[in-house]
Amino acid sequence: MPKFTCKFTEETTPLRHVWEHTVGSGHAALALRADWQTQLTRAHRELGFRYVRFHGLLSHPMDALICQNNKWLYSFFNCDQVFDFLLSIGMKPFVELSFMPEALASGSQTVYHYRANVDPPKGFNQRDTLIRKLVRHWIDRYGLAEVKEWFFEVWNEPNLDYFGTGQQKDYFKLYRATVEAIKGVDSSLRVGGPATAKSAWIADFVEFIDKKKLPADFISTHQYPTDAFGKPGDDTVTQLAKGRRGVMKESAQDAHREAGGRPLYYTEWCTSSNPRDTLHDQPFAAAFATNIVLSVDSVVDGYAWWTFSDIFNENYMPSVPFQGGFGLLSIHNIAKPVYRAFELLHRLGAKQLIVDGLHDTVRAWVVRSEGRGRGGGVGRVAWRCDGVGRVDVDDSHGQRGAFAS
Repeated sequence: MPKFTCKFTEETTPLRHVWEHTVGSGHAALALRADWQTQLTRAHRELGFRYVRFHGLLSHPMDALICQNNKWLYSFFNCDQVFDFLLSIGMKPFVELSFMPEALASGSQTVYHYRANVDPPKGFNQRDTLIRKLVRHWIDRYGLAEVKEWFFEVWNEPNLDYFGTGQQKDYFKLYRATVEAIKGVDSSLRVGGPATAKSAWIADFVEFIDKKKLPADFISTHQYPTDAFGKPGDDTVTQLAKGRRGVMKESAQDAHREAGGRPLYYTEWCTSSNPRDTLHDQPFAAAFATNIVLSVDSVVDGYAWWTFSDIFNENYMPSVPFQGGFGLLSIHNIAKPVYRAFELLHRLGAKQLIVDGLHDTVRAWVVRSEGRGRGGGVGRVAWRCDGVGRVDVDDSHGQRGAFAS
């Protein structure tokens, strides 16, 4: 039996709850659905998520820009409907500026079931005009003080051929044009990148922006525990077995160092990158996710789970209740074990205590709850690397919760 000890009188370190900063969704157009809105409202209320990020804000059917009879037509109505809703429930957008409006695209390469175009623009003048008009519109509608609280992230995973050319030089050109367009509207707006898969390009990106004297208010990237492990076609268990324990924290530490002091946001992560992984629906994901988010809390500024709901249509959306999707909630708004883990973690306090004790397969945390939520008491978290875990939360009101597998 592993043994851990903790002195409640010791000095504490912050537990920042970085996993609550942002949560992912699939496609911007899903945010127009009533069931999506119901689920996000629940996740915000029960789990504390503050921002939401999704693909395709500039793509069909959001249709911010189309060309008809050789005339450029702008329509921000759908974007407004989404952002109006987010602000109405106390959330904000983490604005992923993707993908390419069809009228501006230089080719016909598309991704996902909704066929989002990922080619570079034919030229940057018209795309820059779109970005400037859109940002000015949001400032006029919501006020500069509000929009200054948002994050503008340029593109999604540009290092993958799947999302364009996969070439750095093309992304750097896109980033430069985008950041200059946004900062040209107001220099206080927050813009960043490179939004890469597998924590890639960060050092190169920082070198580029420093050399060109371009602003970058934050660094963003993605990481999954299954990235680069195993062979194509391997299932998740095989990929994880071939991975390294602690790889998510190691990746975050490397990215933090490469970011050179800039805020670091992981705008996508999950227990695996497989969109049809039965482990997503099982208690394993709860224990696995708990260990990861607590491990990286001191390293990153945001750690966005992908995604809050199985209402998600990158490929297609099955109608079965449990489908191995990324979501914390099923399509029928049923909370999965990992949702309950985030719910209990949300009730933890904001001050960690030092825990003494070592074990090959078990980790433990002790957290004070003063100054957070219902206050008082101590939360205890224990995790086993074979996927069996438990979270206990006590507070001064006698409230208690746990999950286990």
